Amino acid sequence: MEIDPRRLRVLREVARRGGVARAAEALHLTPSAVSQQLAQLEREVGLPLIDRSQRSVSLTPAGRVLAGYADRVEEELTEAKRELTRFTERLAGPVRIAAFPTVITHVLVPAMRELARRHPRITPVIREIYGQPALQELRLGSVDVLITEQDMGLPPLSLPSLTTRLLYVDEYRVVVPPSWPDPPSTVEDLMRRPWVAGDPAQACGQALERLAGLHGSEPRKVHVITEFGPTLALVAAGHGVAIVPELALLDVPEGEVRVSDIRDIGARRLDTVTRVSRTRSGEPDPVQAVVIKAIEEATAALAPALRARLSGHPAADPSTPPHDRCPGGGGS
Repeated sequence: MEIDPRRLRVLREVARRGGVARAAEALHLTPSAVSQQLAQLEREVGLPLIDRSQRSVSLTPAGRVLAGYADRVEEELTEAKRELTRFTERLAGPVRIAAFPTVITHVLVPAMRELARRHPRITPVIREIYGQPALQELRLGSVDVLITEQDMGLPPLSLPSLTTRLLYVDEYRVVVPPSWPDPPSTVEDLMRRPWVAGDPAQACGQALERLAGLHGSEPRKVHVITEFGPTLALVAAGHGVAIVPELALLDVPEGEVRVSDIRDIGARRLDTVTRVSRTRSGEPDPVQAVVIKAIEEATAALAPALRARLSGHPAADPSTPPHDRCPGGGGS
């Protein structure tokens, strides 16, 4: 009996994702190609692996046993790749990173530039995905490094299968239209104004809910927006006030919105999240480790630009190496 390990990977994805279509999407194959690979694997082992008697695809007992071995094969291959990196001075391979737009723009792009210079054989692969779908992809192994955001008023993400590392604490600021002759000066005044609110599942939406609860108010959410660009555009046009993290202000031209003096709104935390190593050595993947280091350095290098944006002074030359800049952190 000869078993092709590539077909084992297909069976593994079908078992983990609960269907052919989802496995095909994860493997970048067509559903027809996945079905063909499964049929060939069944011929190789001489047993039915997929129960096709029901509308939804499920594994037979033999299929579940073989999928368990497929997991072990994948773990052994991961360990082998990790061990082989000790025999070369140059780290190599793809690292799949999931993040959201401001992190991609202000952190991952400069981090990729440094990675290309220091480790040209490492290939970052970026996906714009966040929230629960991103966590699911990380657990399934389709993503290697995830950058998350969460209101600091909530407990930190803590799951036994994941490792969370604080990347940055990004303070919230209240932005108001520059055309308003009487901008709000207190939180109570804020709560009486129209809001361009964030999605309740995202950090800025969580911050508004927390703030309203503390003051016993119900904010008038005229608009609910998930991205900072449209949020800031609506504020600039006079449609309401908004809570945004300081890093989002790097994307708006000077003077387009007014940054309120109201503080103590809180902050969001940005974290890098990876899966806990399941290998015998227990050591983190060395390629992922250098990618996370580059992300942390790019985040720290944002501090001068952020301070300049909030103080009105020119930012430091972005070509200056990170170790020559002032220490600090940036967000996404």
